[in-house]
Amino acid sequence: MKTIRYFLTFLCVSLLTSSCQDTFLDLTPLSNPTADNFKTRDDFELAVNGAYASLYTVYHPEGPVSYANEQMSDNAIMFNISGIQADKWQFKDYSLATANTMVYQFWQESYKAIFNANIVLDKIEGASLDAAYKDGVKAQMQFLRGLYYFNMVQLWGDLPIVTTPLTGEESYAVLRSPQSAVYDQIKKDLIFAAEKLPLATAITIPGRASKGAAQTLLGKVYLTLGDKAAAATVLKEVYNSNQYSLLANYTDLWGPSVKNTKESIFEIQYLGGNASAPFSRFYQTFYPNNNFLGFYGGGMNQVTDDLYNEYETGDPRRDASIALGYNNAGTFIAQKYPIKWTDTKATQVGGNPLANNNFMVLRYADALLLLSEATGDPMYLNLVRTRAKLPKFGEATYPIAKYPTLDLAIEHERRTELAIEFQRWFDLKRTNRAVPVLTAKGKAITATKLLWPIPQIVRTQNPAITQNPGY
Repeated sequence: MKTIRYFLTFLCVSLLTSSCQDTFLDLTPLSNPTADNFKTRDDFELAVNGAYASLYTVYHPEGPVSYANEQMSDNAIMFNISGIQADKWQFKDYSLATANTMVYQFWQESYKAIFNANIVLDKIEGASLDAAYKDGVKAQMQFLRGLYYFNMVQLWGDLPIVTTPLTGEESYAVLRSPQSAVYDQIKKDLIFAAEKLPLATAITIPGRASKGAAQTLLGKVYLTLGDKAAAATVLKEVYNSNQYSLLANYTDLWGPSVKNTKESIFEIQYLGGNASAPFSRFYQTFYPNNNFLGFYGGGMNQVTDDLYNEYETGDPRRDASIALGYNNAGTFIAQKYPIKWTDTKATQVGGNPLANNNFMVLRYADALLLLSEATGDPMYLNLVRTRAKLPKFGEATYPIAKYPTLDLAIEHERRTELAIEFQRWFDLKRTNRAVPVLTAKGKAITATKLLWPIPQIVRTQNPAITQNPGY
């Protein structure tokens, strides 16, 4: 019952955001009786669930991290008929305009997600509840806020830092802070979360953040900042915690009934078969754009030949991740697409398959590859390759001519192991490889295009907000 209650929380998001006056940050609750009346543990549990429900927007298959990491990388293309096509193709073409409606939408959704965490943090301070419970709530909200700001700082760079609910008037005084200050806030949030959150084995409500989730994300933040020593320290704690392990087979990770395994570090929960619950949209959105299965596929993140050809001969992860095409009335249509989130038995309502697949934001293979990146030790990378039954880095049969350094071996491994899991562009940015790799593949990328523009409407509403160079 607790799991179902977690899923049925879109209502809470509506309660927490629908009464907000639109400002350039979209943060301002002018009148929110739900927030004003936070008193009991049940009140806060509802609000906490609402904050977690923001993940459904941020990690939507057509959300900001999907467009950034797949469409702006060399992993994916799209054949999508819905929405404003010109705005969508601007991500792929590196031609983002300040008036791009989706960039503004993603900005709004990101700050609304942060508000949902901030309102809980604000109200929990004065609540008459035991200190341990309050610390647990604060740790979860600071984990989510750190996660959201980490995505945002990689997308926009300097950002307005908001850690408390603001009125509309107050929000105009909050201007962009340097990236360094944003990262300081992220580290502060995640360090607190890592100190106060329970181990994964003590989590009783599926989908709640754990100590290991905060540590893994903090390790990725440290790597992004170039602090490999700090990253190695915190990621080794995850490794030595004995909370996580690789599943025996890569194929064991995927399927509508595969949820919260020992490999999962932080996972977004979905409930299939119910149109009023947050069913998973990955299956439909990533299916080719046709309707012969009774629903229109979105055609989003269709796999490039370049990604398909990245896999080594005999790598079982390729066939577990990518379909070569589909059959339409007996005719095979060659169009590669992702299949990790397939749910062919999903109930269909109103032309939508109500799929049941969860989405892993952080998993143990990711942490192991980060640990090799932080330490320079291929041992952790080789654990991932052993699971895939591929030769280890350092063995004679490893394709050393193609990946002659450990850094290139890790880059290759992350691309194949984590394909279409919203990692690629952030990985290339973190290692300063985005411009050379993507330029060589015909992308019109420059150093200034490594950040998105600040939406024009934001700067119209508050001219004191500066624009990123190149826009």
